[in-house]
Amino acid sequence: MSAILIDGKARAARLRAEVALGVAEIVSVRGRAPGLAVVLVGEDPASSVYVRNKGVATREAGMVSVEHKLPADVGEDALLALVATLNADDAVDGILVQLPLPRHIDADKVIAALDPAKDVDGFHPVNAGRLMIGQPALVPCTPKGCLMLIEEALGDLSGREALVIGRSSIVGKPMAALLTAKSATVTVAHSRTRDLAGHVARAEIVVAAVGIPAMVQGEWLRPGACVIDVGINRVVGADGKGRLVGDVDFASALPRAGWITPVPGGVGPMTIACLLANTLQAARARA
Repeated sequence: MSAILIDGKARAARLRAEVALGVAEIVSVRGRAPGLAVVLVGEDPASSVYVRNKGVATREAGMVSVEHKLPADVGEDALLALVATLNADDAVDGILVQLPLPRHIDADKVIAALDPAKDVDGFHPVNAGRLMIGQPALVPCTPKGCLMLIEEALGDLSGREALVIGRSSIVGKPMAALLTAKSATVTVAHSRTRDLAGHVARAEIVVAAVGIPAMVQGEWLRPGACVIDVGINRVVGADGKGRLVGDVDFASALPRAGWITPVPGGVGPMTIACLLANTLQAARARA
């Protein structure tokens, strides 16, 4: 028996349609569309493509997208000054500073300078703290999207055994907090966890976000588990061609899991859709 493929593209399309309806409501109330400002420092190819895709999705949802492109050698003070300007701009409901930033800029300092109410990435310490203590917050987009996919597959998560592999502030830690808030029993593992296979074998839900290609083997999985693969790793095959793979060995996991996200086409589309949802949430709070 083969696992059910979780179609992130289809779920993201539905979420984006819901956001578009919400945008229309906001426009009818205050007379202008929500505005998202994206700041890109340097010309990293992957970041540039990602920012461009975000801009397209934002405009398709009826929002205003403004991109601020700065040179790689921009000073930290200049970037902080731009953030302050965007914080004070009433036409801007959401601000996203694309990461990673050049090494000479303190990313934590820049994130802390954002108005938490406009922090649509959900990385500001205020939003992170509110999430951890169960208060309303802007939640990081990738784990927010993962939770939607898990709930669509499994429904009520109360009491379910969940394993989050990865402890980053971007995915792992907020993912654990979101699952805990849904009354799942959550274990956080990472690359140094002893007997990772044993932890995986007990989990009904596995969220892999550790950044190591095919780290999780299919035979480790509990039969019927819901597997969310956040990893996006580029590897070169025997034919010399590059391809994207996840943190889970997809071929061996497919006959054992109950549900599984493909890479690409699983979590990725949900990340951008949740960015739009966060921007709408921020706009509603300011309406």
